[in-house]
Amino acid sequence: MFSERLRALRRGQHITLEQLATALNKKALGEDDHPNTASQIGNWERGIRTPSFLEVRKLAEYFDVTMDYLTGKAERDEYDLGRLFLSGKQLSFNRELLSGRDRYEIYQLIDGYLHGKENRFTDQEPNQQEELDLHLDDH
Repeated sequence: MFSERLRALRRGQHITLEQLATALNKKALGEDDHPNTASQIGNWERGIRTPSFLEVRKLAEYFDVTMDYLTGKAERDEYDLGRLFLSGKQLSFNRELLSGRDRYEIYQLIDGYLHGKENRFTDQEPNQQEELDLHLDDH
């Protein structure tokens, strides 16, 4: 699974093995980190060799996916908003950058919403998800 996902991510971004090796070498994570080569990455993609934990972490950061996705444990379209809000990644909403306080308050709102959900619906559970109207009026 890892080799197929790595190859698909690299090809999806239209980058060569050499370009990926260069990018990964810019993401050195510590003293135990060794330079990456195109042939090494090619071996990972063919399943001949297995990368170290550090290498998988660099790949996940480079492609902006989780290590679980790379290793086949999770699907790409699965996002844990709690982890995202508590991560160090910059987040924006409608192109406005969220501050640390914004992130914390939004996290609290979502958490409160989910924990209070069972009290909102009494006998009738809605059978269809209500559509959010995101059209802005021009007045």
